[in-house]
This record gives sequence, structure tokens and C-alpha cells, in this order.
Amino acid sequence: MRTVHAARRDALVTALAAHAPGIAFTGLAAGFHAVAHLAPGTDEQTLIAAARTRSVGLHGMSACRSTGATAPAQLVLGFGDLGERAITAGIAAVGDLLCGPGRARPARTDSCPSAGRPALFLIGPPRTGHPHT
Repeated sequence: MRTVHAARRDALVTALAAHAPGIAFTGLAAGFHAVAHLAPGTDEQTLIAAARTRSVGLHGMSACRSTGATAPAQLVLGFGDLGERAITAGIAAVGDLLCGPGRARPARTDSCPSAGRPALFLIGPPRTGHPHT
């Protein structure tokens, strides 16, 4: 299993380098999550909504904070239960959004129509209370 999780972690690092160069992230050594530190001025909820239009489900760090504070803007990147291709595809789809305000491309119009849910859940808080479980 260590090899599998190491490959997933490497896929995340490689995808971020390719599709969101310069984004700072921490926590990779801690397990199955990393924290993406978003550019100043980034609004977590706006980014999450834009990602959803591209069939990628994201969750901000604010959902994990006891105060719900939205600053600093951060995302929890969970990679423990996703395959390498899903990680790469998810980051590729939202890489420009992660880079910061003013750099977003137009939203895709081919999102998953099934039950209004994103096709890929890339990032999320702990499973307890997760809206899609």
C-alpha cells in the first residue's frame, strides 16, 4: 500500500507543478492530504463553485476550522482514495483556478449531469458530515 499511496502523492505533486505552478502546498508527509495555500485575494467559495462547473468537487479549509474563518484561503487536497489518473485529471481541470484571481478560464459546459454531482471528488474534509457520503 505504501507504493500505491506514494504514487498518488507523486501524481498530485506532478499535476500541481504542471497545471498550477507556483502554488504552495504543505502537509504531504503527514499522510493522505496536503494543504494548498491559495493566492491572496482568492475566495474559497468562489473557487469551489467554479471548480464544480468543471465537474471537480473541492472543499475549503474554512470548513475544517472551528471558527469557519475563510482567511487564509486554503484547500485540503485529499489523495488517499483516488487513482493517479483521477488526481491528474482533477488538477488539470482546475489548475488555473488554483493559481489565483483573474486567471480562471471559462467554465466547461460538459459537466456530469447525473444528480447534479461533480464527476470527480478531488478534495474534501474529513468524511464525517461530508455532503456526498
